[in-house]
Formats: sequence, structure tokens, C-alpha cells
Amino acid sequence: MDLTFVVLWLLTLFIEGICSQGVYAPPTVRIIHSGLACNIEEERYSERVYTIKEGETLELTCLVTGHPRPQIRWTKTAGSASDRFQDSSVFNETLRITNIQRHQGGRYYCKAENGLGSPAIKSIRVDVYYLDDPIVTVHQSIGEAKEQFYYERTVFLRCIANSNPPVRYSWKRGEEILLQGSDKGVEIYEPFFTQVGNKGETKILKLKNLRPQDYANYSCIASVRNVCNIPDKMVSFKLSNRTASPSIKLLVEDPIVVNPGETITLVCVTTGGEPAPTLTWVRSVGNLPEKAVLNSGTLTIPSISSEDAGTYSCVANNNVGNPAKKSTSIIVRALKKGRYWITPDPYHKDDNIQIGREVKISCQVEAVPSEELTFSWFKNGRPLRSSERMVITQTDPDVSPGTTNLDIIDLKFTDFGTYTCVASLKGGGVPDISNDVNISSSTVPPNLTVPKGKSPMVAREGDTIELQCQVSGKPKPIIMWSRADKEVPMPDGSMQMESYDGILRIVNVSRDMTGTYRCQTSQYNGFNVKPREALVQLIVQYPPAVEPTFQEIRQGLGTSVTMNCRVLRAYPTRVLTYEWRLGSKLLEKGQFDSQDYTELTVNIHSKENYGIYNCSIINEAGSGWCIFLVTGKAYPPEFYYDTYNPLWQSKASVYSYSLQWTQMNPDAVDRILAYRLGLKQAGQQRWWETEISVDGPIRRGELITNNLTKLVKPEPYEIRLTPINRFGEGDSAIRIIKYSAPINPHLREFHCGFEDGNICLFTQDDTDIFDWTKQSASTRDTRYTPNTGPTTDAAGSKQGFYMYIETSRPRLEGEKARLLSPVFNIAQKNPYGSSNTAYCFSFFYHMYGRHIGSLNIFLRLKGQTSTEIQIWSASGNKGEQWHQARINIHPTASFQIIFEGVRGPGIEGDIAVDDVSIVEGECTKVDQPVTCSSTFRSQSVWDYITYMAVSSFPFLFFFKSSEVTISWQRLQKVH
Repeated sequence: MDLTFVVLWLLTLFIEGICSQGVYAPPTVRIIHSGLACNIEEERYSERVYTIKEGETLELTCLVTGHPRPQIRWTKTAGSASDRFQDSSVFNETLRITNIQRHQGGRYYCKAENGLGSPAIKSIRVDVYYLDDPIVTVHQSIGEAKEQFYYERTVFLRCIANSNPPVRYSWKRGEEILLQGSDKGVEIYEPFFTQVGNKGETKILKLKNLRPQDYANYSCIASVRNVCNIPDKMVSFKLSNRTASPSIKLLVEDPIVVNPGETITLVCVTTGGEPAPTLTWVRSVGNLPEKAVLNSGTLTIPSISSEDAGTYSCVANNNVGNPAKKSTSIIVRALKKGRYWITPDPYHKDDNIQIGREVKISCQVEAVPSEELTFSWFKNGRPLRSSERMVITQTDPDVSPGTTNLDIIDLKFTDFGTYTCVASLKGGGVPDISNDVNISSSTVPPNLTVPKGKSPMVAREGDTIELQCQVSGKPKPIIMWSRADKEVPMPDGSMQMESYDGILRIVNVSRDMTGTYRCQTSQYNGFNVKPREALVQLIVQYPPAVEPTFQEIRQGLGTSVTMNCRVLRAYPTRVLTYEWRLGSKLLEKGQFDSQDYTELTVNIHSKENYGIYNCSIINEAGSGWCIFLVTGKAYPPEFYYDTYNPLWQSKASVYSYSLQWTQMNPDAVDRILAYRLGLKQAGQQRWWETEISVDGPIRRGELITNNLTKLVKPEPYEIRLTPINRFGEGDSAIRIIKYSAPINPHLREFHCGFEDGNICLFTQDDTDIFDWTKQSASTRDTRYTPNTGPTTDAAGSKQGFYMYIETSRPRLEGEKARLLSPVFNIAQKNPYGSSNTAYCFSFFYHMYGRHIGSLNIFLRLKGQTSTEIQIWSASGNKGEQWHQARINIHPTASFQIIFEGVRGPGIEGDIAVDDVSIVEGECTKVDQPVTCSSTFRSQSVWDYITYMAVSSFPFLFFFKSSEVTISWQRLQKVH
């Protein structure tokens, strides 16, 4: 006996652990399709495939279950071989792509997660079908056998079309269909290798040793067998003795050198080819300029610039042989980047200019075209010519092109002055570039220093700072700034920044800019000597970075809360102080020692203890703030979306809705006293509100139900639900409810007693002779056919409804009435998308009367074509009572159930059906559902415990009945 109590006590603990989760459940997910699919393959070992025609609309819906409501994310891979997700994601249940293109095919994933268990992921592969216009190209080969007077000419017609699925080709000569073997002079084959770049399949028609009858009109028909209603496409080519590949001629020079701003016209003409070739222009790199005007073989580029320079090609194509191509280069004159430098006597280790020694002045520009570049030298404005002491060279093998040098041998006092080099292009059209260089006793090499007090430089984050290096000497060179402490870019993103005055200006300085900066002289516009350099240190101060920057804490009255504010980074780190405030009221202040955090504990005695707590941590650069919102507000409710058939109708014009929810973290704050329910018709402004009282505390996961009635059909409604406790109103949750058929779209179970106005979305078959009728025994007139039909519904009620066939006149023997169920989407079981789900289909039938015909049940499978399978049949008089039929069905795709009633030989042949049920799982004689839900507290738990005990502990079968069925009070006492 004691062992019994121990076992039952352990089971009680186990059940409480399960039921503490309530209706919380990890997500499940399933993908259904709609839109314009032309084929769906539900069964594949690897994946589900959805086929759609290019240009149609793709629509995939991700159906989820789980509580709280899972978040949905759609992603796509580029193809089956790629595991990299695209950046774009869709966070809606329905993924809709209008005018889908071939590159949008691939595998689409729906991922659902709600924080419970692992995310649920399903995928479906979308295959986009298309067929491009075929293209026929013609090639010929000429072979000569040596020492033989034999001449062969063979022509190949190659047909290619891009398609999905693979294309099939057929050839016609005139109206004659050409087949392999039908003509000895014709061969039809596929090449071993496809040309690089061709994505379609190729079919070749070979005309051997060309004959007169081979000169004809040939047609290539490309077909994908009308899949997705894609029609065949045809292209024709006329082969004659004049058929020839294209040839062209350019009526322009090569290269073409022009000045910027001019308009240039390139002309290309055909000199041969049959049929007439088409002409176009292409650019070797990139596209044609946007301003360019293309008219067949003429390309015009107005107001040309350096960006338009490059190689342009004229291409002629008539699909015979290879395209003809000829090119020309456009060169746009340009001069830029004029610079100079002074080189002291290279034979002496001295950076200064001295009388009696050599001095070299170099001048450099970038010129296009370089062969048109010319330099002129002037001294004090007068032309300077090369002599024994003034040696002018136009090229220097030691430096880059575009350089001229002036070597002054044995410098004299009379050589002091201003030297000018002028760069120009022979063709003109662009301005000259000149550089002035002063050679005098004051011309000295540069020197760099950092002004006093300019290093280290201290700035606060966000300031504008100037780093300065003072340069002396004449002429003053360009200063190059770079990071000296690490290889990182400068603030503008480059590795070096130029400065003409030695100042580096940084706007909005940030902490990562702290470090050492190098200023260095450049050889340009200065002396070509060893660079001078100096270092400047930058220190950026920034206020403390803290965590958390914001945290919400929800606590009930009579509890305490501890808040922690931690310093992550700060500069300077010394003299860190902190202040705790509630609003503007100072609560505590102090200074950091060795720790990097500060804590504050608050006892919540009343509502005055709620509010915004601010912890500021301060250094010389500013403050960092931790903000804590301490509140007694209740968390929002969590709407339950998995209610089975939440919608029902009592009248034709209105509907009712079973609204269910759980309370998020109900124990975090004071208990919920009531809910404020707001309801408004979608698109309206006015809310209707009522208050729903709550008796006793709410458990985590407890499912709460409130029935909304008298909703106007078919209007959607916006629902707002707000919890209320001693603190006041909590956070609200909002959802939309819509009128829809009360059918679970991913079938788990379905029950229909034909009580509602829409008869559970059953419909009459338009192809039958007559219809099924909804009827109840209380309204049925039995005066004309008293000896047939039911006197109650299947449950024994005269008020209940059922469906039956009326076989009175004018019905004739053999006529059929067919009743169609809604379409059910089966629940997928394996990870690849195919289904082996079994369902128990049951119904009650009534077949009483001496003229009873037949009742046939069909399973219709939906797919590219519908298939009907007869799964049950009964004929003849079965007596004046209801019978139940149970049938195991294993649908492999979306399906319907069809009830077919066949009239017998007379009027006493009414057949009725009622209480249709489809439940996932095999049919069993006794159903013992084991549930644990929010209604647990109002139900007896004993049956469940007994069931668990018997199934888990077989030895309990040996206990007497009186020993097992102890009272619930006694079990609590043992517990």
C-alpha cells in the first residue's frame, strides 16, 4: 500500500512539471503554396519542388504552430549547391514574388522560433521554367584531300535555346520534317562539347557535301513539352548559294586623338554577308557612355572627356560563321599633376645648394598622349636653351615618364633666379601646366619641428583637432601625414594625407584615433633629399562606456531589486565617481576604488519606489549613464493562435470567435486582477471596451478563454488586451481576427456535424445530377416517403442536422449526387517534405428503405491532375438505425473526401450521412486522449494519473480497485 502512495506521489510531481508549461510549445512549421504553380511534386527523397513559369507570381505561406507565437523569417539560397544565405529576408508569413525571374529560383527556407526548443525550419525548392527564343547559327567546313581531285563542302546549322527544363529540338526543311536517317545527306546530333557561355542545349543539323536540294528554308522548333503552358518556339533560316559570313570596314583612323569637349563619330559599314548583318558598337571595358548615341553602325559621343577614352569595337553578326569585329582606340588629350623637385649635387653628401656645385631641377606631369608632351624652360621669364652648363633633358631613365630635367653645372651667382618649366601638348586643346622654381642663396632644404605644446595633443571625443608640424626651408615641400604606431588608414580612409601648410585637421575625432602620427616631407615641390620627419601624439579622452545603458525591471510590491552599473571603458580611468538618482532625487554618490561597478538595492514598499533610476559614472571627459526602469506593470498577454476551429456561426450575418491567451511571466509582478478588452472593426476609429475579471492567481502557461460574439460577418476586427494589477495597466497586446472558414489549414483533426450554416465548407459537385440536402428530423416531411430516411441525427437528436439525398420524383434510378469536403493539406512528417501520415476517417451513415441504392466514398488526391480512389462502398437496406464506418486513409498529397449517393429503383431510397471526422493517426476502437491544459484545474486529474500509472508501472495491475481509487485529498496528504 505504501508503495502505491509513493508511486502516485511521484506521478503527481511529474504531471505538475509537465503542466507548469501549460500550452507553451516549441514551434512547428509547414510550407503551403498558392499562386500560379504549374506543378508541385510532393514526394521526393531530397526535397519538395514547386514549379512555376517565369513571369508568374510566386506565393508561399509558412504555417506555424507553437506558443508564444513564433517569429517567422524567410531566406533563400542561390541554389542547391550554395549554403550562403542572401542578405534579404522576409519576416512575413506569406512570401510573395510577382513577375518571378529565373535567377529567383532556388531553395526557400521558412524558419520559425519562439525561444522554446530549437527553431523549426522547412524548405521548398522553387524551379522557374522558361524557354527563350532559339537561335540558329551557320558554319561551314571546306576540306581538300591531297593528290585527289575531290572537293567537299559541309554546312552545319546549330540551334540553341536557353530553357528550363531541358529543351527538345526538331528540324524542318520547308514543310518536311527531318529525322535522323530519313536523308543520307543529313545528320542530326548533339555536340560532345558546348561552347563556353552557352547555357542552353544545342542541336546540330549537318548537311553533308552540300546538294542543290539543300538550298532551302530551315526551321528549328524548340519545345519543353508544353510544361507550364509554355508554347513551342521556332526560328527559321534561309540557306542559299549566297549565304556568307559578315565582313566590315571602319571609316575612322586608329587611334583617334581628340581634345576634351569635342564630339566624335565612329562609322562602321558592312562590306559583305548574307543575310544582311546587324551592326553594333561595344566598349572593351564597361558599357558605352550614357551620353553616347548608337544608330546601327554609327556611334556618336558628344562632349567627350577623359572617362570616355578606351577601345571601341564594331561587331557585325548574321549568325553565319563567326561575328566580324574591328576596333579603334579613342585617346583624349589631358595634362595633370604638375610637380617639381630640386636635387643638390649628387656627388657630395650635402643637402644644401652651393656655388660651384651642380644643381638639378626636375619637372613632372602626367600627359595623354605622352608622345605629344613637350617642355619649355624659362629663366626669369626668358626662354632657356640647353648649353654646356645648362643641360636640358626631356627624358630621364631613372624617373617615371613625363619628366624633364635642367642640370646647372658649376652653379654661379649669376645663375640665381626663377626657373619655369612649361608642359604642353603639340595638338593643343588643353591648358599648359607651369611650375616656378626659385634658386637663390635662400633656397635651403626643409626642416620639420613640432611647435612647443603641440605634442601630446589632448582632445575629447567629437572635437575638431589640428595636429601641427612646422616646416622651414625654401621652397616649402608638401607634408605627408600617416600613422606611426600602426598600419591603419588615416581619417579620410587613405594611408597618407597631404598637407601644404603642415597642419592635419581632424573633424569629429574618435577614440580609435588615439596614437602617434608622423609628418614627413615629400620630395615634390621641395628638395629631393632624405625625408625629414617628426612625431605628434594624439590622446582622445572619452566618457565612460557603461552597461546596461537601459534595463527594465518588473517587480511586485513588497520585493527588493538590485541594480548594477558596470564600467566597460573610459579615458582617463582615474577619478571615476558615480551618482544614483531616482528622477532628480540624489540617492547615493561615491568614488570608484578598485572595482569597476556600483550597485544599488531598493526595497519596493509603495508605488513611490517605482520610477526611472539613473546611475551616472563621471570622468574628466564626461558621463556615462545606466538607466533602470523599475515598474510594477504586468507583461503583455500572449495571444494563442493554435485554437482548433476558434470561429463558429450561430446566425447567417454574425459570427463568434474563441479568443485565447496566456499571461507572460504572471509571477513577475503583483497578480492580475482583470483584463481590459478593446475591440474595434478594422478601419474604424472607435473602440468598444469591457473588463474581464480574474479570480485567483494565473499560472504560467494557463490558457484563458473569452468568447467574442455578434461579430459582423465577414468583417475583420482588431483586438487589444491589457492586463490590470495593483500598479495599474500593464502592457497591451494587439492582434487581428478575420472571418474565415473554421478549418485547420494543416490538418490534425476535423469534425463536422453539419450544424453551421456553411456545412463545414462542404460543397456540391457541379458535375453530378442532383444535390445533397441539409435536413433535421424536426423539419422533415415524411408524408410522402414514411418508410425511408432517419428520424434523428446520428447523436439521437431531432433538432440536429445531417445531410441526405432525396430520392423522390423527379429523380431516376442511377442518378448520382456528390458532396465534396474542403481541401485538406496533410501534415508533413519527414524532414524532406514527403508524407506518410495516416488519418482515421469516420462517419455515420443511415441507409433505410426498400429502394436503397449505393453510398460510395472516394479519396481525391490533388496534384497536377486529380485522382479519385474509391475507399468504401455500401448498398441496399441497412435497417432503421445509424451505423458508423471507420477507414484508415494514407493521402500523399492534399486531398478531399467525396460522398457519392446513387439513387435506387424507387422513392424509398433516402441515404443520410452525419458526424464526419478526420483525425490524424490510425483508427482505434477506444480513444483515450491524454491532455494537460489550462482546464486542468477544473477537471479530475485522477483518470490521467491512473492511466500513467497503469502504462508506466505494470505491477499496479495487481492492486485491488479499492486500493487504487483513493481520494484526491488522501493523495495530497501523502504528497
